[in-house]
This record gives sequence, structure tokens and C-alpha cells, in this order.
Amino acid sequence: MSVPPQRPAPPAAVPPRRPGEAPAEDGTSADSDPAPVRPVLPGRPVAPRPVVRPLPEPEEAEEGEPCPNCGTLNPPDRRFCRRCATPLNPGPARAALPWWRTIWPFSRRVRAGSGRFTRLLVILLVVAVLAVGVFFALPAGRGLFEDTKDKLDGAKPIRPAHTTASAQVPGHPAANTLDGLNNRYWGAPSAGATITYTFAKPIRLVDVIITNGASATLKDYQAEGRALTIDLDTTAAGGATHHQELTLDDRPGDQTFTTGISDVTTVRLTLRAPAGLTKGRHVALAEVEFFRRG
Repeated sequence: MSVPPQRPAPPAAVPPRRPGEAPAEDGTSADSDPAPVRPVLPGRPVAPRPVVRPLPEPEEAEEGEPCPNCGTLNPPDRRFCRRCATPLNPGPARAALPWWRTIWPFSRRVRAGSGRFTRLLVILLVVAVLAVGVFFALPAGRGLFEDTKDKLDGAKPIRPAHTTASAQVPGHPAANTLDGLNNRYWGAPSAGATITYTFAKPIRLVDVIITNGASATLKDYQAEGRALTIDLDTTAAGGATHHQELTLDDRPGDQTFTTGISDVTTVRLTLRAPAGLTKGRHVALAEVEFFRRG
């Protein structure tokens, strides 16, 4: 006869532990349930602590030049002291800059070509300005400058204050050259006669217009002699003189001559190279007009 297997008996209920009662030997209270299991919070990651490695002690150089600052010996191949970083082989001191290098932009230091084009441009500009200044300081430069101003400012007519002649034929005085009429003239008995015009104040004489002969009409023009060359001599306020030879065409009408003379106070015209001067005739000059800078 077989015996059926027996199941183990359930554990006996532990009565709750009363206040002040000591726990049982197995760690549980004799009369209470075990403590409930509570949830466990996730753990926080902890960074690993750095590992401090000891640095090797610097080896003392057995040979080499001492540092001029701290006296530490350094290997011959070092450029700076291994203790205080003082240059061991400093180069020679820079020479003092010339005075012009202390003025901007010449005093500006550049690296890798930066700004050299600007410096070169400034130098070329300064040289050009100096060259222009020297050029205009010369007589040719001053003349070019004055001629340019003459063209820009224009010309205005001016009448001399006084007129005198070395010689004149009756009825044809020197004043006829300023009356504005080209059929009245100054008559000189021969070549070499002069007529002088004086201005009230110094002027910049720009142009001179001369109407040669006795009249602007061809018949009356050929009736008297006329000068084909006239010497123009001017005197400035400071006493300087200027000579210019005017060559005229043998034709009636006005002819313009550019002079460009500064500080003119007097103008003297001398009649030369007469044409058509025969017996009973004289040298005629119909009109002279002066123009100053506007």
C-alpha cells in the first residue's frame, strides 16, 4: 500500500510586534509582518577622479652658457632660458630710425607686405608734389601757371592813362590810336618813331590788338606807309623790362598778339620795317588796344 506525498504546511503567521517588544532572533518581530520592499532610485554617475602623474624633475644641463638673467645653465641649442624664458642669444639692437621715419605714414610698421602699396603711393604723391612745386618755382613753370590763369580768368580791355609819341605829323596825333576809330591814325614821319602808353596801376597784360596802316579799307590802307615789324617793350612796377617783336601781315584790319606780361606799367611801341613808305607819305598806325587779365 502506497503512501501519498504530503505537502509542507504553510508557515505560521507571525503576530505583530507590540510597542517596546524586542525583535525575534531571526530579525523579525514575533508579532508583525516583514518590512515592505520600497523602490530603489537609479544611481547617479560619478566622474572618474583625475590621475595625477608626477612630472619628472628637469635635468640640470652639464654644459652650456648661463642665462644672463637667472644664471641657469642651458643646452647650447636653446634660444630661450628653460627657467625664465630670457633670450640667450639676443640680436644686435636696432639702429635709430631717421627723422622722416617718425612721420606718418613712414613710421607705420608692416608685416608680410601689408600696407606697402599705400606707403609707396604716398611717397610717389609727395615726390610728385615736390616736383610740381619746383617746376612752378622756375620761370618756365611760373609762365605756364600765369598763362593758365589768363585762359581761365579771361581778358578785359583797359585804356592807358597817358600817351606820348617821339614824333608825329600834323593832324595825326598819337591819341588817335586810342579813339576807337580805325579811319583815324597816328602818323610818324619815318621808321624808328616810338609811342609810349602809361597805365594808372600795374596790370597783367594779356593781349594787344593792333590795326595797322591808315584805315581798315584796302584803298586808304595802301595810301600811306605802314610798319611790318613793331618792337613791344614793357616796363614793370619793379623796373624789370620785357622785349617782344611783333611781326604784322601787310593787310588792313586788326591783328591780335598774345603777350602775358605781369606788373606792366608802361608799353612802348617802335615802328620798324616800313612798307609803302615813299616820298610824301608817312608811317601810319590806326589803332592799339590793350587787354588785362579779368
